[in-house]
Amino acid sequence: METVWDRSEQQEPRCGFGEMGICCRMCHMGPCRIDPFGQGAKLGVCGANAELIVARNFCRMVAGGAAAHSDHGRSVARTLLLAAKNPESGYAVKDGNKLAKVAGILGIDPGNKTKEEIAAAVAEKALSEFGRQEGELSFIKQAPEARQALWRGLNIVPRGIDREIVEMMHRTTMGVDQEHKNLMLHASRTALADGWGGSMIATELQDVLFGTPSPVRGQVNLGVLSETDVNVVVHGHEPVLSEMLVLAARDPDMLKLAESQGASGINLAGICCTANEVLLRHGLPIAGNILQQELAVATGAVDAMVVDVQCIMPSLPSASKCFHTHLITTSPKGKIEGARHYDIEAENALHSAREIVREAILNFPNRGNTEIPQEKMDLVAGFSHEAIHYMLGGRFRGSYAPLNDNIINGRIKGVAGVVGCCNPKVPYDREHVDLVGELIANDILVVQTGCSAISCAKAGFLVPDTAHKVAGKGLTEVCEAVGMPPVLHSGSCVDNSRILVALSEMVKAGGLGSDISDLPVAGAAPEWMSEKAISIGHYFVSSGVFTVFGVGLPVSGSETFARHIFEEFEAILGGKWAVEPDAGKMAGLIIDHINGKREKLGIGKARERVLFDMEMRRNLAV
Repeated sequence: METVWDRSEQQEPRCGFGEMGICCRMCHMGPCRIDPFGQGAKLGVCGANAELIVARNFCRMVAGGAAAHSDHGRSVARTLLLAAKNPESGYAVKDGNKLAKVAGILGIDPGNKTKEEIAAAVAEKALSEFGRQEGELSFIKQAPEARQALWRGLNIVPRGIDREIVEMMHRTTMGVDQEHKNLMLHASRTALADGWGGSMIATELQDVLFGTPSPVRGQVNLGVLSETDVNVVVHGHEPVLSEMLVLAARDPDMLKLAESQGASGINLAGICCTANEVLLRHGLPIAGNILQQELAVATGAVDAMVVDVQCIMPSLPSASKCFHTHLITTSPKGKIEGARHYDIEAENALHSAREIVREAILNFPNRGNTEIPQEKMDLVAGFSHEAIHYMLGGRFRGSYAPLNDNIINGRIKGVAGVVGCCNPKVPYDREHVDLVGELIANDILVVQTGCSAISCAKAGFLVPDTAHKVAGKGLTEVCEAVGMPPVLHSGSCVDNSRILVALSEMVKAGGLGSDISDLPVAGAAPEWMSEKAISIGHYFVSSGVFTVFGVGLPVSGSETFARHIFEEFEAILGGKWAVEPDAGKMAGLIIDHINGKREKLGIGKARERVLFDMEMRRNLAV
């Protein structure tokens, strides 16, 4: 059995032109490549220079990533519409408060409508956001007013989600947009259509359908697999099916069938972002992140690996054939040769989920020898924007003001979002763990999503008890007062939109400037690999956040383009890119940036709270 690390070694030496972003296959006059050392071609056959080639490649990655996340949002909106119109489907509105909030953002008057009628109106309005041709996406109004004004001034407020993605593909076609700065402005518009559009729709409507996450305990790593239970592992990104698998795995008839096959029960565990979804809402265990999908199969204990879309390795069929594992695909968008396919739509999801669980149960007696690692860690996850709001102020005084106050007084220096994939080019999990460890040691609160959160959960960072062991004194004081870990797990990769909302709430709470770009915050993706990460990174940069990527960024083939995104972009949108493969140096860049923002805000030095007596109050100048 080959693993991702074996195949990564076989790719050495990698194509230097590809890693630098200076190969072009936009037409068949090529493929073309630019020699970065000036010894060979300086232009492509059509005359494209290095900065144009790099820009087009980068922008197409933004479009690809935005398309993936936004299509996820479309699927969730369709499922909400089904839940509203067909109560027999198994889907229903779980969070009425979130439904009312989203309806307000979308401009829907609840009037005398039933919950189902409001849900149908929300779903239809959300679906219209994809195809609209003019105007502005509704969720844009969640951003600070200063940020909205900046976007409007640059004419980059997204009009419709699909429109911006299609236009990005058009602009990057051979012979269209040939100015790298102009391309990058539309890349911002496309990325914003993801972060403040498709991804935000996915997150918000999943909360409506499946419940808004709140802190929940769970466990992580391959040790969560069971020797005695039927193990069903879900892997992918869209929780529309996994929610039904949860119900099917708890069905008394399924449990009886499992017992009849010699199993003690049914164990549903997750890989990648589907794992995060079922953890946040059900406390179910996580078997691992993206690079552990083959390793889970290699335990010999996985009776069915059930996948939907995104980050599923084409190697899974050959890995599964080495063991008894049944590989099952469930999305018409994601078939894999060698896997069994269940053609699942939301309308038949519960029935199909039962059939899948039945297949796994009947496969249980076919197990051979198993080798399940014993390692597993506790974690606390589920820190949605709403959960943080409540955690800091309670039901009636929920506010981000306590967070801002502790940033102002210096107990917390700032906030960093550390997100993204894992990459076999670097030692497994190390960049995530080393970066986050350094940040929390320097009193920077870390918010995580996706595979990065799973990496740090395995390192033990996601439990409250760990704060005094690994975090700085100030951050530890806050964590112990609130009862939270120094690293907050907010969800899957589409849930980076939760971080956007949280940053906007920090601005609204006051004391830290008038825009996201004023905040002492930063973003990082230490081991990114997917186009989705590029789209995420760019919507954070375009929202005003300093964002650092590890491993490398395919832009180094053009000094002009690199200078634009690493330096010039900050003057345009308040955020900028950086790249630094070394986790220690990456932490240094983030810490320096946060300290620089603190100095500009006039809070560079720690200040303790002072309890004013009446004499001190009388002397205050009003």
